[in-house]
Amino acid sequence: MQETNAMRDRLMNEFAENYMEKLFYFCLKKTGSHIEAEDLTQDVALQIITALNKGTIPASFSAWVWQIARNRYALWAKKKHSRNELVTGDHIEDYEIEDESENILDEMIHTEQMALLRRELAFIKSDYRNIVVAYYVENKNVREIAESLSLPTNTVKSRLLRARQILKEGMDMAREFGKRSYNPEEIVYSNICTAPGELGQPWTLMDPKLNQNIFLACYDNPMTAEELAIEVGVALPYMEDTVRHLTSQTLLVKNGEKYETNFPIISREAQQKIHFYYEGILPQLVALITENTDRLMAQYQEAGLCYYGEYQSYEEAKWMLLMDFYKCLYSLCNNSPKEKLGNTPRKNRGVWDVVGFEKCDFCPDMVGFHCQYEGFVHYRFGYCGINSRTPANLSEIEAHELRLMVDRKAPENLSVAEKLVEYGYAYKKANDYIPNVVVIKQSTNQKFLEFCERKNFGAEFIVHADARGQLHNNI
Repeated sequence: MQETNAMRDRLMNEFAENYMEKLFYFCLKKTGSHIEAEDLTQDVALQIITALNKGTIPASFSAWVWQIARNRYALWAKKKHSRNELVTGDHIEDYEIEDESENILDEMIHTEQMALLRRELAFIKSDYRNIVVAYYVENKNVREIAESLSLPTNTVKSRLLRARQILKEGMDMAREFGKRSYNPEEIVYSNICTAPGELGQPWTLMDPKLNQNIFLACYDNPMTAEELAIEVGVALPYMEDTVRHLTSQTLLVKNGEKYETNFPIISREAQQKIHFYYEGILPQLVALITENTDRLMAQYQEAGLCYYGEYQSYEEAKWMLLMDFYKCLYSLCNNSPKEKLGNTPRKNRGVWDVVGFEKCDFCPDMVGFHCQYEGFVHYRFGYCGINSRTPANLSEIEAHELRLMVDRKAPENLSVAEKLVEYGYAYKKANDYIPNVVVIKQSTNQKFLEFCERKNFGAEFIVHADARGQLHNNI
């Protein structure tokens, strides 16, 4: 008995999953009417389910299903003839009676056509798709669909009619997916993150390859969700959710029905021009920055102040000082009443901005500003592989151990302390762990900012930045 019930349940599942859709198109072909096809499909399904519930276990399930379908169609045709004969005088010969020797699968909408239909359902707008699926797959009638979607019945009918037209047009055409559907591209991105979002933004939004190709596709090229779905080769339901999320996170903007990328992406060609331009002026630019840093540091020391701490020499510290001085001067500019600088407030308490770069064959050396835990600032230099020796970000526990070393306290986690030695951020002397980093105390940093203000370095920095901007415009 248990085996019979299990077999019955398996056959019912098989019927629902593999036959209902084909059965509907068989009925549609025979009746020529969607409404009558729906009724006939439900009649056939009822006969099959009733027989299975009574314990019928056919030797050949497929042949049995189609035999019932042919029989119910023949009965439908006779009833239809009887009704019409009273009015029109039509004869039963006017209706197609299935030849039992004919292969029913060859007469139906074949697998290839079903695949076309599924393809078009994947790229039809949700307003239409939800109704089509409810009507043809879930076997709901118009009234039930209207109630479930809170729509007038006439709206459901008109959308169903329009959906049929769209699906037929789509099935009749050769749809070509975009290049990114089979050859996705990549974005290398740089972000300035004052505060990451609570859900890991911007990194969680920028890393997925689907998102990157959406950004590339609609950068300076507004596209609808349908166009993006075809370009990237993703079914529209997934694309609609993705672009809705990226829009809510301010990385896309929606104008009407079209989406556009909401941050700059530097093309390969522009990167090449910038790269070769900087190669030409790099010697002068480096000399200028170094000279300014040396001059600033000398004046600072003449004032009796020590900026970079006791753990590194000036030449070692200069790697960080070159970056940090300009960060401090940037802060001075940001406090200027004329024009505020800073990052964009985002959802989930994030404050950040992003610039994307199309992936290139060449990779210019860059400096990354990474993480800030317990006052620890982490620069990574893309020069001669230096950045590969350290992690992209220090964890909070690593930053905490480094802070203990700076405060001359014993490590709490020896394995983490050894990791810091491996990174080069500390070294071991006897049983002590000594920091190998620049240490700037908060009071020292405040004195440095006050010193820069007295020397009017902020105004000088703005002039310098404007000059660099003008150079960029000449590229």
